[in-house]
Amino acid sequence: MAPPPPFVGDPAPVAPPAALERISLSESHRSVPVPAVGGQFWRRLFAFSGPGYLIAVGYMDPGNWATDIAGGSAFGYALLSVIVIANAMAMLLQALAARLGIGSGMDLAQACRAHYPRLVTLALWLLCELAIIACDLAEVLGTAIALKLLFGLPLVAGVILTGLDVLLILMLQHLGFRLLEAFIVALLVVIAGSFAYELLIARPDGAGIAAGLVPHARIVTDPAMLYLAIGILGATVMPHNLYLHSAIVQTRAYGLDPPSKAVAARMAVLDSTIALGLALFINAAILILAAATFHHAGRTDVADIDEAYRLLSPMLGASAASVVFAVALLASGQNSTITGTLAGQIVAEGFLDLKLPVWLRRLLTRMLAIGPAVAVVALNGDAGATALLVLSQVVLSLQLPFAIVPLIAFTSDARIMGVLASPAWLRLSGWAIAAVVIGLNGVLLIGFLR
Repeated sequence: MAPPPPFVGDPAPVAPPAALERISLSESHRSVPVPAVGGQFWRRLFAFSGPGYLIAVGYMDPGNWATDIAGGSAFGYALLSVIVIANAMAMLLQALAARLGIGSGMDLAQACRAHYPRLVTLALWLLCELAIIACDLAEVLGTAIALKLLFGLPLVAGVILTGLDVLLILMLQHLGFRLLEAFIVALLVVIAGSFAYELLIARPDGAGIAAGLVPHARIVTDPAMLYLAIGILGATVMPHNLYLHSAIVQTRAYGLDPPSKAVAARMAVLDSTIALGLALFINAAILILAAATFHHAGRTDVADIDEAYRLLSPMLGASAASVVFAVALLASGQNSTITGTLAGQIVAEGFLDLKLPVWLRRLLTRMLAIGPAVAVVALNGDAGATALLVLSQVVLSLQLPFAIVPLIAFTSDARIMGVLASPAWLRLSGWAIAAVVIGLNGVLLIGFLR
């Protein structure tokens, strides 16, 4: 991979990625044409739209469902403000990931390999692989739970069936990265439509929703509420999304001159911000549905996806409510397993420069998640699946600082980023968010260990 050209008037890049022997997602790199700078805004936005929706998938994966359901069931609409704050943090961090990919010509994994010592790079790779496996476990189990609810399929069989998504990714990406993006967006529409229907029949309290959007002191003073709030914040920013986003923005064939890169960065950030707005609606809808259905009826103890599925239809008086809920869960799980597999490929290529066939890299990534899931479910039954979901979130919280800190450091360095280096306000915002997310994840981890 040739190093990107230097920017006129900027410091020469330090250690340009000349040592990077492969391009992540080389089969899709710069494969999507975009209009030249100066073209119509809407045409440019449409051309750049897509990567943000792949990223949004990670913010509404099955690992988040139980937390949102528990929050709405236990405390009604009170934790809506936490979802909004967490989403705003995610928007800024994903904007930094997009800027890194476009400004430096490297994804986050490649940047770590190019600028950190070998031992540090290997340590970061191992931590990232653990996080991807942990996240993939939640997504695989979410799909398996949905298959069980809809078709009565045993969890073990459902987990094994999720391995077929490798073939689906290969087929879609062979036909073009835009088709893969279209498939993801179609499933997101199914999820959003499902929850729009659920909210329509649940008839939530508008005044309660408005009050829940305003942060209040009880979130901090009530230990049970604080623990759930930390869980929502801690599970919102997925480490693998930062690696994924910095790579897939490079599927666009934008110009490599500074003005073209600046326009590409603006379009990519707008794309991810709009997509994360959809993720905000879906996460909020899950909590609102639980508040309007369970909390309103005095069922403040519902914290399990299976239990929510069983109760929705009888409590809402609509036979389709539970089925629609399970369909949305299946779409969410399938979406998440696809993007998780892509992230695994990007991390392996970026950190290690693995020279394996695409199908083999993806199969290995998927097997790393399916193997532990099958073993735990087979040995411990459905209860083991719930325990594994909890453990996966703890592992994610451990990895998060090791993705956020390098991302902010790289995007703040003009020698790496050129004209797209973060201005002072963006650097300060990034470090402030990193401190909050890392601190809250630490509190969540300590609470879990206790």
